[in-house]
Amino acid sequence: MIDLHSHSTASDGSDSPTEVVRLAAAAGLEALALTDHDTLEHIAEARRAAAQADVRLVPGCEISCELGGRAPGSLHLLVYFVEDEPGPLQDRLLSLQEARAGRNVKIVAVLRDQGMDITLDEVLEEAGGGSVGRPHLAAVMMRKGYVGSIQEAFDLWLADGKPAYVERARLDVATAISLARASGGVTSVAHPFSLKLRGNELDAFVRDLADIGLDALECEYGRYSVEERAELHAIAASNRILATGGSDYHGTYKPDLSVGTGRGDLRVPDSLLDGLDALEVRRRN
Repeated sequence: MIDLHSHSTASDGSDSPTEVVRLAAAAGLEALALTDHDTLEHIAEARRAAAQADVRLVPGCEISCELGGRAPGSLHLLVYFVEDEPGPLQDRLLSLQEARAGRNVKIVAVLRDQGMDITLDEVLEEAGGGSVGRPHLAAVMMRKGYVGSIQEAFDLWLADGKPAYVERARLDVATAISLARASGGVTSVAHPFSLKLRGNELDAFVRDLADIGLDALECEYGRYSVEERAELHAIAASNRILATGGSDYHGTYKPDLSVGTGRGDLRVPDSLLDGLDALEVRRRN
């Protein structure tokens, strides 16, 4: 059993890379992909922890992509087999991290204008030295009593269309796929129903991405039902791309999801990683 989608304090998870690896070992996983948002800063620590825990680490990240109106929802791209070293994608991630920092300053300013006594230093402390994301802002809002939960912070303030939502810089999906491939990466669409497309519309959208180099679709996802997973496997097969799977673990920021098992029924087979490995080897050779 494996988990190809998880997050740590390097982005918007509540647990350190070491702790996420420890949880993977405790769950009996053969391999773990730690896929923090727009960064590879988690890899060095996670690799050390994985070596001690006898868990294979799949280096990777998750990139938020610009859709340009091609779908009503959002698109996140998982990238596997990219290392924390100079490269086309790695270099672009640095600029995305700088843009994310500027966005956080703006969000804090909006919340303060709304009467919330929240400072950027408090949010940075919540992030524990990692890349700051909206879950860290939500956690500070909850701790100070402005909302009752992380989800309420998003529902009332931080989600798209809400008063404290600030758009951030994103890579066009075609650019992200191209940069990932140039850096030796293999790509998969994370939680595909976030696109807010279903059936033939989703199938056609995935076909367009496959035509520009998409490698896989996340079919086994921590929050999806058996029926939803089957639908995604059918779409991946019809477009001749691979399937991936993972929990999307974020620790206390998504408390319903556990490493390896999601909501309890997730079982991602080793064979999905075998397919990614084979593709990566063919490209390298």
